[in-house]
Amino acid sequence: MANIPLVSLNDGNRIPQLGFGVYKIPEAETVDAVLTALEAGYRHIDTATFYENERAVGEGVRRSGVPRDEVFVTTKVWWTDNGYDSTLRSFDASLERLGFDTVDLFLIHWPAPKHDRYVETWRALERLKAEGRARSIGVANFHIHHLERLAAETGTVPAVNQVELHPWLPQAEVRAYDAAHGIVTEAWSPLARGRVLDDPLLAGIAAKHGVTPAQVVIRWQLQLGNVVIPKSSTPQRIRSNLDVFGFELDTDDLAAIATLESGERTGKDPDHLG
Repeated sequence: MANIPLVSLNDGNRIPQLGFGVYKIPEAETVDAVLTALEAGYRHIDTATFYENERAVGEGVRRSGVPRDEVFVTTKVWWTDNGYDSTLRSFDASLERLGFDTVDLFLIHWPAPKHDRYVETWRALERLKAEGRARSIGVANFHIHHLERLAAETGTVPAVNQVELHPWLPQAEVRAYDAAHGIVTEAWSPLARGRVLDDPLLAGIAAKHGVTPAQVVIRWQLQLGNVVIPKSSTPQRIRSNLDVFGFELDTDDLAAIATLESGERTGKDPDHLG
């Protein structure tokens, strides 16, 4: 089993640096995917209301035989439920679907700034944290100006900011802001939905280390200090994505990967969703 590093959060909890994402895995396939991941050694599963597979995530954790307190589970409130009372209702529904008493991390999935409800949503998360039902709370897809508004109007700094982050979009400014304010940066779409893996530069680095391009990118994420949640429903890839602790990228590799930055997103700009 891989010895996955634990990253300290600003609230005293810790999160496994490498996790397993279940976005776009159909609910009918999610139990088996979660079982495969936990059997391989993952101890961090990332889901969301929007993914429509929370029930299967909870079932996979239970069937695995791994004690609940050894599996870090994240879920999220979808932007259409942003708002104080609606967020509390969404959280209750997520817990019921998961079949858990608590979640390890609860995130605002998108700020949806045009609706101007993310501050009151954050106040609901502060309550859930105070009640102990969400052990840690954070945000996803927050630009720096969204984080600055939370800092100005509320009393709790997010533990995590989960953003789209890959070699095309390394998010240097967001990572720097997060680091300066004690927020852990977590990468979703860490492989740019697989599209970045065809780059010959990554193929060359992979050949040099005797690994796959996906392993190179996941290793790059870890060396940047990010928490990273690659997703796959293929057992071989699930296991391969975890096998990234037997090599290290050198300064030449990191400099080469830095040249891939283009600003291209695979998802929406957070200011434009909703």
